[in-house]
Amino acid sequence: MRAARGGLLVAGTTSDAGKSVLTAGICRWLHRQGVRVAPFKAQNMSNNSAVVIGPDGRGGEIGRAQAMQAAACGVSPDLRFNPVLLKPGSDRSSQVVLLGRAVDTVTAGNFRALRPRLATAAFEALAELRAEYDVVVCEGAGSPTEINLRDTDYANMGLARHARLPTIVVGDIDRGGVFASMFGTVALLDAADQELVAGFVVNKFRGDLDLLRPGLDMLNRLTGRPTYGVLPWHVDLWLDAEDSLAYGRVLGRPAPPKGGEWLDVAVVRLPRVSNATDVEALATEPGVRVRLTVEPAEVAAADLVVLPGTKSTVADLEWLRRTGLADVVHAHVAAGRPLLGICGGFQMLARSIDDEVESGRGRVAGLGLLPIEITFGAAKTVTRSAGTAFGSVPVQGYEIHHGYVSNADPAPSPLIRSSDGRPEGAALGHLFGTHWHGAFTSDGFRRRFLTEVARLAGRHGFQVAPDTSFAAARERTLDLLGDLVEEHLDTAALWRLVEQGPPAGLPFVPPGAPPAPAPASASAPAPASASASASASAPGVPTR
Repeated sequence: MRAARGGLLVAGTTSDAGKSVLTAGICRWLHRQGVRVAPFKAQNMSNNSAVVIGPDGRGGEIGRAQAMQAAACGVSPDLRFNPVLLKPGSDRSSQVVLLGRAVDTVTAGNFRALRPRLATAAFEALAELRAEYDVVVCEGAGSPTEINLRDTDYANMGLARHARLPTIVVGDIDRGGVFASMFGTVALLDAADQELVAGFVVNKFRGDLDLLRPGLDMLNRLTGRPTYGVLPWHVDLWLDAEDSLAYGRVLGRPAPPKGGEWLDVAVVRLPRVSNATDVEALATEPGVRVRLTVEPAEVAAADLVVLPGTKSTVADLEWLRRTGLADVVHAHVAAGRPLLGICGGFQMLARSIDDEVESGRGRVAGLGLLPIEITFGAAKTVTRSAGTAFGSVPVQGYEIHHGYVSNADPAPSPLIRSSDGRPEGAALGHLFGTHWHGAFTSDGFRRRFLTEVARLAGRHGFQVAPDTSFAAARERTLDLLGDLVEEHLDTAALWRLVEQGPPAGLPFVPPGAPPAPAPASASAPAPASASASASASAPGVPTR
């Protein structure tokens, strides 16, 4: 057990530079030292969210990355870990989730008006966490050098200034230009912000470290700041990805099949895909190849096609038709091969969708593959759920949706029956659907579902492994992150940053930016951080 009190902000040169995984790795490292540690992201922008049961017993949403970071800390997720979550519904608007509850829609026009309320909530949440935990490791949003947004920032240097947080900047060398982006990140900050930037971490390095060292030494001379370590690229870091799943990417490294055949799964990457991490559990199974794709040929060739969740069901259904993928899906079903819809993807399978809430389009035609009708209600269902499937197989999940089955004629058999006896979803021949996210993390349900899919797809040589544990796979990922931090970062220097705060005497790097207005303090300075994460955003709203 080691005693420590303090905080740290992990910022990034760009979106998807590695802030989330580095934050989780530092959290796991501190947790191993016996430190009571918590994660924090003041503002996230992502459609990948997790359901947390609040102190009032109601379900609320936080960014999925913060739920993963909580697991790295060995604590239960808390709504305060991500007080502001922006869920993009279009290129110009996002739903605002404040301390777990949807409260408004943010656009370029009203973000500045909402910002004081959101910043106050974030600063107060941070102060509360600091009082309860020894260390709070904070994750930034996108780049801290969004100079056009600095005056309204409470997620990056605005948070660091408020709480006097030492800040490290992580850059993804796999993208190229890492030295320029690290130098520029510091050089475009004003003097007060620069005083908090302590140094750098290089992420996803492959090759000979000796070839990199001259650049690290030059960066140190130019900025007066050290590089705290170089994290190697690692093929096994793919679980709980937030917004970085790429077109055509095969998830993970599927182990060889237990039987004689592979099972090929194509997940359609909808424009506003949400909680695509649902299918990661399928990819932990030997012999299951899971691809996130928009390619019609890959969808047509798959044994199982998955329509995942979406923040914009009607708009993404139109995209499905416009791209011709709806025709490919129909052909797949007509051939008698299995199809699964999850949440918004399940809603697309209906005869009709009546949506006056999300899109405001009213009644539109669905794909007509299931004999159900979907209606969107003003109240949002946000809850954790449990039940059984395939007779008596236990299954757990969570729900985040406005739409519900308002009519079913004839009613299909439910895929799941909840613990209170309610039917959930549909299982009609080779068609499956559910509003539940996260169901495939239940090992028994996942195995039974894949066995049924293999039978329907004619993959009679496919066999599920009897011992695959998704929870164990997630723990291995978190331990790997902790190992990488311990082995490749200067943890003694990180410890000093956490305990002592920003180093004194850090040099100013010209040209700098005009001084930003000091953020209004909503509470005493506390170790914290913030962030935004997104695949799209309204103009004037920080991206991830």
